[in-house]
Amino acid sequence: MKVFVYLKSYWLAVTLALLLLIIQARCDLRLPNLTSKIVNIGIMQGGVKEATPDKIRVSSMQSLELFMTDDQIKRVKQNYQKTNDGKIYHLALLDGESSSKLAKIFELPMLMVVKLARSKNITKNLKSVVAGFNSGKINKEQLLKMRESIKKKLGNLASNSLKQVGIEFVRAEYKALGVNTKKIQNIYMLQMAKNMFFLTFLSAVSSMLVAMIASFVAASVARNLRIRQFNKILQFSNVEMDKFSQASLITRNTNDIQQIQIALVMIIRLILYAPILGLGGIYQVHNTKTGMGWIIGVAIGIVMMVVVILMSVTMPKFKSLQKLVDRINLVSREILTGLSVIRAFNREKQERMRFDIANTNLMKTQLFVNRAMDFLMPILMLLMNGIASLIVWIGGHGINQGHMQVGDMMAFITYTMMIVMAFMILSMISIILPRANVSAGRIKEILAIKPSIIDKPDVKDNEKEFKGEVKFEAVTFHFPNANKDVLHHINFVAKPFETTALIGSTGSGKSTIVNLIPRLHDVTGGRITIDGIDIRNLSLHKLHELIGFVPQKGILFSGNIASNIKFSDTEISDEKMKRSAEIAQATEFINQNKEGFKRAISQAGNNVSGGQKQRLSIARAIAKNPKILIFDDSFSALDNKTDVALRKALKTKIKETTMIIVAQKISTILHAEKIIVLDRGRVVGSGTHEELMRTNKTYQEIARTQLNNSELKIGGS
Repeated sequence: MKVFVYLKSYWLAVTLALLLLIIQARCDLRLPNLTSKIVNIGIMQGGVKEATPDKIRVSSMQSLELFMTDDQIKRVKQNYQKTNDGKIYHLALLDGESSSKLAKIFELPMLMVVKLARSKNITKNLKSVVAGFNSGKINKEQLLKMRESIKKKLGNLASNSLKQVGIEFVRAEYKALGVNTKKIQNIYMLQMAKNMFFLTFLSAVSSMLVAMIASFVAASVARNLRIRQFNKILQFSNVEMDKFSQASLITRNTNDIQQIQIALVMIIRLILYAPILGLGGIYQVHNTKTGMGWIIGVAIGIVMMVVVILMSVTMPKFKSLQKLVDRINLVSREILTGLSVIRAFNREKQERMRFDIANTNLMKTQLFVNRAMDFLMPILMLLMNGIASLIVWIGGHGINQGHMQVGDMMAFITYTMMIVMAFMILSMISIILPRANVSAGRIKEILAIKPSIIDKPDVKDNEKEFKGEVKFEAVTFHFPNANKDVLHHINFVAKPFETTALIGSTGSGKSTIVNLIPRLHDVTGGRITIDGIDIRNLSLHKLHELIGFVPQKGILFSGNIASNIKFSDTEISDEKMKRSAEIAQATEFINQNKEGFKRAISQAGNNVSGGQKQRLSIARAIAKNPKILIFDDSFSALDNKTDVALRKALKTKIKETTMIIVAQKISTILHAEKIIVLDRGRVVGSGTHEELMRTNKTYQEIARTQLNNSELKIGGS
C-alpha cells in the first residue's frame, strides 16, 4: 500500500486507465466466444445460426405442423409469408418476435420429421404418418404424445441435440431449394472475422493507451519524488545528514525511486487489469454451463499455495536487497574518492576484496530472488498445460455424450487460461512488489523527517539594515546523543571593519563555533546574534544571504571558473568576478591558461591544485558581497607569499565586512584586531597578538611552536 499511495494525486489518469482496461478486458473476453461461434456455427453448422429457416417449402412446413400445437402453428404462420406460386414460405418476423424464439418451436418437430424420414419401418416412417393423419387414422393428439415421448427419451441432451438436428434440417432444406449454403457459410465467417479484427484492434489501442498513461503517471511520480526527496535533503542540517550515508541518499534518490516507477507501471498496466480479466473470465465460464467450473477452483488454489510459499521464502531477501545496494554504493564511493590514498598505502588488493565481498553479497541475494521467480514460471506453465489437458479430457467425454460442442470446449479452455493467467500475473507481481514496497518505505523515511533546523513562522528579516556584528552570548553546544558539551559558555563579539580570529589546538572547537553561525548546527544553550537579532529569528535564506562561508576543504562544482565564482548569483558582473579573483590571489593562475575564466572545472575540482581550490572558494565567497566573511582554516594550502598578499588584499579592499578567520598558523592572524584563544571548547584568552603574547600561556605555547625568536620578540619583552 506504500506504493499505491502515490497514485492518489493521479486519480483522473488512473480512472481513465481503468476504463480503458475494462474496454480491453471486454474485448479480450469476447474473442473466445467468437472463436467458439466460428467453430460451432461457421464450421460445424455451415453458418446456419438457428433452426429457424429463412425459407422453407410448403410441403416441409406441413410436415412440421403435424408435430406442433395449434397455437404454435398459428404463431409460425404469422411470421411466414407464401410466395406468389404458393410453393415456398419466406420468413417475415412480426414486431417483437425473434428467430431464436421460433427456433424453439421448430426444433422438436424437426427432430420428429428427421427421425421418421430416416426410419426403415414402413409403417412408422414419415410418409405413412402423413398418410395416416390425412386419412384420419392418426389424430393430432397421438402425434403430440409421440413428440413428448421422444423428448423424454432425450432427457438432459434434449436442448443441444434438438438444436443440432434442427440446423441440419434447415441446411437440408436450403439444399433442396437450391440455396448456395457455401455462400451462407462464407458470409458468416467473414462477419466473424470482421468482429474479431475490430475487437483485437480496439483491445490493442486500449492497451497502448493504458501503457502510455502508466508510463506518464509512473514517470511523473518518480520525477516528483526525486524533487521532493532532493528538496528535503537540501533542508537537512548536519544532524540529519549524520543519520544517512551519502551513498544511501543517492541510492534512495535513484534506485529506490526506479523500483517504485517500475511497480507503478505494473500496478496500472497489470494489477488493475488482472482482477478485471479474472472476474470477467469466471463470469464467462459460468455462462458456458459446461459443468467444469471446479477445474478453475483447483487451479486457483494451487497458484495461491505456490505464491504463499514463495512469498514466505523471498520476503526477507527483498528487505535486505536495498541495504546491500547501499553498501556497494558506499564501498564504491569510498574507493573512488580515496583512490590516491589507496595507491599510496598499497591497499589495492584489500580494497578489491572489500568491494568483492559487497558485490558478492548483492549478487547472491539477487540470484536467490531471480531463481525464486524463475522457479515460479515453470510451475505455473506446468499447471496451465495440466489444466488444458484435463479440460480436453473431460470436454471430450462431454462432446462424445452430446453435452457440449467443440467450440464450447475451446472457449472454456481459453477462458480458463485467462483466469489462471490473471492469477499468474498477480502472483508474479506479488514477488516483485515487496522490493518496491521496501523502497517506498525508505523514501518515506526521508520525506517524513522533520529537519531540526527550520525557519520560525515569524522571522525578523526586514527589521533593520544589517551591518554584520556577530555576538556569541553564553553559547554552549553538544552534538545529538552526546553526553558532554563540546563548547562551554562561549562569549565574544566580531565587529564590522574588524578581523576576528579563532585559534587553538586540534579539537578545541574552532570549526564547531563557525558552523553555528550559518546554523549548520543549532546552539544548545545561549544564543548567537547578528546586530542584536537572534539568528534563530532570521530565515535561513536571509541568514545565508548575509554570510560568505569558505570551508576547510575547498569544494568546486563541474563547470568553469566563472560559473564557480558566480555560484551565488549568475547575474554577478564580470568586473566583480575579476575583482574577487584578484583579491583571492587567483588571477595569476587563471590568466596562465589561455581559456582564462572559461577554463573547465571537472567534478569536485579535481583538475586544479588544493591551493587553487582554496583561492577560487575564497573568490566565490567575496563575489557574494556578504556582510560576514567566515574562513574556516581556508588558508592552509597557501604558501606564505600568497597568504600574506591575500590577507593584505582582504584588509585593504574589503573593509566594511565582519571577518572571522579560523586558523592553525599564527602568521595568518598576527594583524587581527581580536584573537580568540580556545582550549577544549572554552575561551581561554582574547585580545591582539601583542596582548596575548604578554598575558596568555596557551597562546604563548602555540606561538613558540610556530614563530622564531625575532618574531616572538623575546629580546624585547
